[in-house]
Amino acid sequence: MTIRDLEPKLVWEQFDDITRVPRPSKKEGKIIEFLVDFAKQHNLEYRKDDIGNVVIRKEATAGFESRPTVVLQSHMDMVCEKNSDVEFDFERDAIRTRIDGEWVRAEGTTLGADCGIGMAAALAVLIDPMVQHGPIEALFTVDEETGLTGAFELGDDMLKGKYLINLDSEDEGEIFIGCAGGIDTVAKFRYATEETPKNYSFFRVDVSDLLGGHSGDDIDKGRANSNKIVARLLWEAARNYEMRMSYFCGGNLRNAIPREAYAVFGVPTRFKGDFVKYFNSFAEDVKAEYHHTEPNFKITLNDMPEPSNVIDLATQSALVDAIVGVPNGVIAMSFAVPGLVETSTNLASVKFEGENTIVVTSSQRSSLDSARMYAMQMVDSVFTLAGAEVAHSDGYPGWAPNTDSELLKVTVESYKRLFNTEPKVRAIHAGLECGLFLEKYPDLEMVSFGPTLRGVHSPDERLEIATVRKFWDLLTDVLVRIE
Repeated sequence: MTIRDLEPKLVWEQFDDITRVPRPSKKEGKIIEFLVDFAKQHNLEYRKDDIGNVVIRKEATAGFESRPTVVLQSHMDMVCEKNSDVEFDFERDAIRTRIDGEWVRAEGTTLGADCGIGMAAALAVLIDPMVQHGPIEALFTVDEETGLTGAFELGDDMLKGKYLINLDSEDEGEIFIGCAGGIDTVAKFRYATEETPKNYSFFRVDVSDLLGGHSGDDIDKGRANSNKIVARLLWEAARNYEMRMSYFCGGNLRNAIPREAYAVFGVPTRFKGDFVKYFNSFAEDVKAEYHHTEPNFKITLNDMPEPSNVIDLATQSALVDAIVGVPNGVIAMSFAVPGLVETSTNLASVKFEGENTIVVTSSQRSSLDSARMYAMQMVDSVFTLAGAEVAHSDGYPGWAPNTDSELLKVTVESYKRLFNTEPKVRAIHAGLECGLFLEKYPDLEMVSFGPTLRGVHSPDERLEIATVRKFWDLLTDVLVRIE
């Protein structure tokens, strides 16, 4: 059995087609072409704006002409993460999907169900003759994952709808009516190279097999940050074993908790035995520390040939101290919404880039603008004190809940009618594009819902098969009932 055999068949067929189209963030040309071809093939009106967003319009079904227009919104791009031992080119290769019991997964990579399954549902609505609805606008935005660029630069008059259903949520049975805002903080360290010191023994330390995950949805789950663990070891090695570092690399995307990191460094050969003993003790301590949240955690130390150079001692100290010292994880929980993370920060990646430059990327989120700015200030201050050049993204607004929304009322009633249970109505700590849409179209009423996804933004990403049917049934029922 393949995913094209699953039900609802039309949705899974669209999803399968989408997984065959490469669509990394900022490189969505192929999926844009796919969407335009889809519209032409089915004789549907479409429009593409200057940034690459695509809206496909469908007229109301007979008898629903007087209903308000509903926007079905999803994003085209996907997070491109893979296990280090997997050969895969996200710009050329089709995702290799497989059915694993009750779930659909990919082979060693992210699945792209975030937000491919939302795209698939919108496309299915556009071509399913059995679905009754008022006028539909299916909006597909670019570059949601790395900058919300499509939402920021949405073309004028792209939308006419009164209601917007965001299809980018990951928990079936939950209806989202608010989200956190966010901002990125990027620190650049400039370093000089020095000759490798004599009589040093060099190692490579690797942290791997962490769960990682979404830096919004999973930040409160106590998962380890690979960059932090490597930096902790280097901090101790610098203080007690005269460590000199040649290289540090960890993490990838700004909105993913980093799963892997490594560093190349040396200690005087006279300290080698003592350092190896310390490493073994450190490894056991960290494994015990994350025993409940990181069952597959690995940390290894291997001998390395002597590198041609090391970075200057001042920059080494500044970088390691900053990575150890910068806040990471949950900063505050919400008092207004029990169980909701209010404010957090994620130390996403450490990369040697370009000419003698080390780039450290982090992101801060909060449902309160003032708290988001304070989190950014804390991170900025640590890197500034360490001598880094610090810059910030423009940031994006949160989405304030509207509990009086007619769309929310209809969605809740549809869910209760279909499944004989009350859905949870809540806000989410992850960022959605809804706040930006609300800035451009302040009269929009919005909700967000979707099937159940787990392990998002990591190669463990998986989509629960049974919840796709419930997602589809809820979506189509809301479209029938919204007036």
